[in-house]
Amino acid sequence: MTAYVTITHEDGTPLPLRVRRCDTFFCRLRGLTFRTQLPDGDGLLFVEDRESRLGAAIHMFFVFFSIGVVWLDDDGVVVDTAVARPFGPYYAPCGPARYFLEGPTDLVDWVSKGERLLIG
Repeated sequence: MTAYVTITHEDGTPLPLRVRRCDTFFCRLRGLTFRTQLPDGDGLLFVEDRESRLGAAIHMFFVFFSIGVVWLDDDGVVVDTAVARPFGPYYAPCGPARYFLEGPTDLVDWVSKGERLLIG
């Protein structure tokens, strides 16, 4: 069974994404690798065991499209954002993060660094 979550701004406005929670080893391993596209309106929320820069780093090997990435700390505060390009070797947040949200490239325009997002 796939678990979906809602990501909202503190004012209650949801991000326009259907977000699948990715907190198992196999889900994190697969991610978006070998996919040719991200379906419109979909995203993945990766959950790490603890805050870390290295643990929240991503690669784009065998991902064939650009994505927006938002890194969040334990409290849901946006630590960093990036547009990750296909086959990019390494993207890491500027500070420790526990969660990272992958979605369409527009995702980076929907949030602001330092803003708190709620995961429900």
